[in-house]
Amino acid sequence: MDIESFLLNVVDVVDETADARSISFEIPAEAPEKFVYKPGQFLTVAVPSDQTGIAARCYSLSSSPHDGGPLTVTVKRTVDGYASNWICDNLKVGDTLRVLPPSGIFSPASLDADLLLFAGGSGVTPIMSITRTALDQGTGKIVVFYANRDEKSVIFADEFTRLAAENPERLQVVHWLESVQGIPSPEQVKAFVMPYLDYNAFCCGPAPYMKMVTTVLRELEFPRERRHQEKFVSLGGNPFGDIEELRLAASEIADNDDGNEPEDAAGEPTLAGPVKLEVELDGEDHTFDDWDPKVKLLDFLESKGVKAPYSCREGECSACAIRLLEGDVRMLHNDVLDSEDLDDGIRLGCQSVPLTDTVRVTYS
Repeated sequence: MDIESFLLNVVDVVDETADARSISFEIPAEAPEKFVYKPGQFLTVAVPSDQTGIAARCYSLSSSPHDGGPLTVTVKRTVDGYASNWICDNLKVGDTLRVLPPSGIFSPASLDADLLLFAGGSGVTPIMSITRTALDQGTGKIVVFYANRDEKSVIFADEFTRLAAENPERLQVVHWLESVQGIPSPEQVKAFVMPYLDYNAFCCGPAPYMKMVTTVLRELEFPRERRHQEKFVSLGGNPFGDIEELRLAASEIADNDDGNEPEDAAGEPTLAGPVKLEVELDGEDHTFDDWDPKVKLLDFLESKGVKAPYSCREGECSACAIRLLEGDVRMLHNDVLDSEDLDDGIRLGCQSVPLTDTVRVTYS
């Protein structure tokens, strides 16, 4: 089963700031169901590269899935960032770009919940998608804390002003400018958060900003299920290429049984027999009794015709994240989950192999 990608037409390009642009794509008429998405999800795009053929990057959707508009990602230039600069310099209406369908788990479970949304710089992109959608489809109150270097750096300034004016009882937007107030301190953020301890918190932005916000929320005893942060890593692999050779190589390894106790790449013993697997996905339960311990969870589910979510397949994003309900797995590679995620039972399906005879997981 090859990775399914689509060539999308660019239908609009908007300069949000001097160094950020919103790129809108037409949803392909032949596969609209592939582009049904949740607020806060992202697109993985293939940017042409003379050195590597393509540079795969993940960019959050700033559009709402419920207003009938096109798919829109917002991209900010980064210093020495090849892909972001290429997109901002080259893409224009009428061009095409290859993308994978929307993915990611940075999305509210309920749009009726009260939301406390932290954004830093271009991290506002999924926050805007969540804000737009929750206002349109939900009933809860929304508070946005948006930190930027200066006034010129504020993406969606006019849109936030409009939304707040149209929804005065539901939306409060607080702009924090480093040029005016300095970098927000943990004490200042803690004081800001105090009235909203019952809200569901989402945070996206530069790593130091997210770490500070997350630390504050932990100290205020926000439960893990009400704290969410988006995590992106530049993808090292090519999720758009033909992965059949990798699958064949995995099969050859699985078939290479010399009678000795099987070991993984780190020399740790693995299970010798098939594993029972129970998976909850999109409201459906799937049960299998023949999960080969040498085959990654995502690969196994695909072999069974189960359309499990994924993007990079390299352990470098969280699109394939699962939560352990029973048993245990080991990840062969992980560049995105931190110790708290792991303690909470979160694993990457694209990199997980079983450690117990029975494994039960959920994608919800």
